[in-house]
Amino acid sequence: MSDLVVASFKGEEVADQVLNKLQQMQKEHLIDLEDACVVVRDKKGKIHLKQAVDLVKFGALSGATWGVLFGALVGLLMLNPLVGLAAGVAVGAGTGALSGALSDYGIDDDFMRSMSEAIEAGSSALFVLVRRVNFDKVLPELKPFNAKILRTSLTNEQEERLRKALENLSGTTTAAG
Repeated sequence: MSDLVVASFKGEEVADQVLNKLQQMQKEHLIDLEDACVVVRDKKGKIHLKQAVDLVKFGALSGATWGVLFGALVGLLMLNPLVGLAAGVAVGAGTGALSGALSDYGIDDDFMRSMSEAIEAGSSALFVLVRRVNFDKVLPELKPFNAKILRTSLTNEQEERLRKALENLSGTTTAAG
């Protein structure tokens, strides 16, 4: 089961920088991210969601792959594999993109929009679903970013330990918003 952690940062680009750092640490097997989303509230107060997983592109690619296989099979049966291949790619990519656009994987968009109201204008937040994390190695890497924990799905005890660890690293208060 994954745990949700929502942290805010001063500056519109900081959450992107933290996500890049987390993705780098994921390659080192220090953290296992299921999903992540950056929310930016610009200086005018407008909210922008940046999904880490592009479901439309992912759906189109997987649909096109299945379309190639299915189209080639149908084309072979009809003795015209090129027409079957082309039709399979078109239909597969279209249905895959549509299913990707209609699915809501990971963190709920409505939840992110409602939580983003707690973010100050000109700042950003990072929503992550974490499967596994090595806190001893990950938290020191996040020190320069001065995270403020907004919400987690951790137990109260785990959340308090996370807040205290971030306070000790940054030397600032990370009280909930």
